[in-house]
Amino acid sequence: MHGGAAKPTLSSYPEKLPSLPLASHPEEPMVLERSEDTTLTQIMEQRELPVLLVNEVGGLCGVLETHVEFLKKHFHLITMKEFLKNKTHWSKKVQAIYLWWHKPIIDRQLLESLPDLKVIANSGTGMDHLDLKLISSFGVKMANAPHAVSSSTADIGMALLLASARRLVEGCQMAVSPNTECFAADWLGDEVSGATLGIIGMGRIGYKIALRAKAFEMKILYHNRNRRTEEEERAVGATYCTKIEDLLQQSDFVLLVVSLTPQTRKLIGKKELELMKPTATLINISRGPVVDQDALVETLQTGVIKAAALDVTYPEPLPRDHPLLKLKNILITPHLGIKTDKTTSMVMEEAVANILAAVNGLPIPNEVFP
Repeated sequence: MHGGAAKPTLSSYPEKLPSLPLASHPEEPMVLERSEDTTLTQIMEQRELPVLLVNEVGGLCGVLETHVEFLKKHFHLITMKEFLKNKTHWSKKVQAIYLWWHKPIIDRQLLESLPDLKVIANSGTGMDHLDLKLISSFGVKMANAPHAVSSSTADIGMALLLASARRLVEGCQMAVSPNTECFAADWLGDEVSGATLGIIGMGRIGYKIALRAKAFEMKILYHNRNRRTEEEERAVGATYCTKIEDLLQQSDFVLLVVSLTPQTRKLIGKKELELMKPTATLINISRGPVVDQDALVETLQTGVIKAAALDVTYPEPLPRDHPLLKLKNILITPHLGIKTDKTTSMVMEEAVANILAAVNGLPIPNEVFP
């Protein structure tokens, strides 16, 4: 999750693919002349479109219908329903799987049924829903889309911070309520400008949050596995905290932007929450299990911290009788991190670039290793 210049996607090439040199593919020789000028477009023109498996088109867990036209320019698209209906025909034809919102589910049974599968491309950064070692054991490569998601996810982090601090949801409800006769003069929120923001996870997204927070004149602390360079710290005015405890004790807002790993599961528990200021707000845009939700419920109920704002929970959505849904000092959104028209298109394009590289034996731009 380290910052840097964003890699190009296919958005600048609506009719053709980026020009890339063709690498040799020992498992599947190509009947065409290789040269340094050979492009993916030329390759695709001289061979049958690779078969791409998706969960479904549209619906709750399907690729967006607006993306289908672009996908069909580069792949023969089949759904899980079509695959299961005629496994014998499709099993040796599928070369890639495109995951949209963690679907289709990748398990041993599916992997065993796809002997020619080359790559699984994820629509986003987090890979915690996949058994990477299992997939790798089948000789299948994996890729994610980290560049496309960073700006919109940073935006939702700041949006939650601002909405929670200034009580925007409550304010909207008050303003539109038929029972409201006047606006109370003592109905107050928290100041954002000049407040201290503690960012846990200063990768690509965390750094973009810091850039946004700087514009709000916030004091920025951060904790990360690897410290940023002095130049990067100066650019956003960030101070590194070697110990997460120091950040928790000093911050008015604590924002979580880490990947879910065995080390970060329940990273924020009862002990960590009790270190925070009683006036502090916890914001989570990473993964639900990074926070011990039972401890968070108790903390919010007893006033150990002032509020929380979550774009992620576990499970998603929460059961309708979950205690978090009954609290007034919490704001929960339905995992909106990448959900903009532009970002979802960029995610899809980044995934397409990864898949095309893999099926043509080229280096995968965003390969993920177990």
